[in-house]
Amino acid sequence: MAEKKGSILWGFVLMIIISILLFWLPILGPLIAGFVGGRKAGSIKNGIIAAILPALILAVIVFVALAWIPVIGALVAGVVFIVVVLQSLLLILGAIIGGATV
Repeated sequence: MAEKKGSILWGFVLMIIISILLFWLPILGPLIAGFVGGRKAGSIKNGIIAAILPALILAVIVFVALAWIPVIGALVAGVVFIVVVLQSLLLILGAIIGGATV
């Protein structure tokens, strides 16, 4: 019987927790969080999925929270989206490296 190699859910949870703890490290924080989460996810593909989930959840939360404000809400949501995408790129890069080292 084949043993399960990793968990997308635990990789996702670790990425969120480590990202919050290392928020003060602008580039290294997301890379470390992605690396650890990618290793926990068990593969490159699972690591990428686990890294994309936080960005999707945050994007939905920001959209729902700011959709009712006509102009300013759209501007703030756009800026937050750009920041989340840039943050996610580093998280995904760390997840790829972490998933490759399993």
